[in-house]
Amino acid sequence: MSRIGKAPIKLPAGVEVKVSNANLVTVKGPKGELTQQVDADITISVENNELLVNRPTDQKRHRALHGLYRSLLNNMVFGVTTGYTVKQELVGVGYKATNDGNVLDLTLGYSHHIYFEIPKELKVKTETEKGKNPIITLEGCDKQLIGQVAAKIRSLRKPEPYKGKGIKFVGEQLRRKAGKTASK
Repeated sequence: MSRIGKAPIKLPAGVEVKVSNANLVTVKGPKGELTQQVDADITISVENNELLVNRPTDQKRHRALHGLYRSLLNNMVFGVTTGYTVKQELVGVGYKATNDGNVLDLTLGYSHHIYFEIPKELKVKTETEKGKNPIITLEGCDKQLIGQVAAKIRSLRKPEPYKGKGIKFVGEQLRRKAGKTASK
């Protein structure tokens, strides 16, 4: 048995789970609503305020899908109750971030501003304190979407290894390189 797949998912109060005939799972909670299409071989059931994921055989494919869909459904339940937050830090002289609604305006050392539209499912917030690096905060209930948007923002100016300038996640440890040394 898959150790991840066989663990039941506890449903907190205020979370509704609907499983349609086409194996479409809808999770609704205080933070929003998420849907996930599940493979036809995997069966989903709700019993005693718990979500159970079962597989028909011990084939390698079924074992892999068992753990995958259990993790995806657990992330959905966590997302609609608690939600996900990703914080990114802009390191570099003159790097700025402001937002107007869901449009992020970034100044990253290029000759132009970068305007990045955040999907409507996510909330964006920017903080700029004097003497500290600007911080971009993304909040939402969909773990996959928030990770994808954070990765796209980071790709606009990846941190470089010499001075660490660029967009990095808060708390991320960068691999630094030593610069050139003068020879005598």
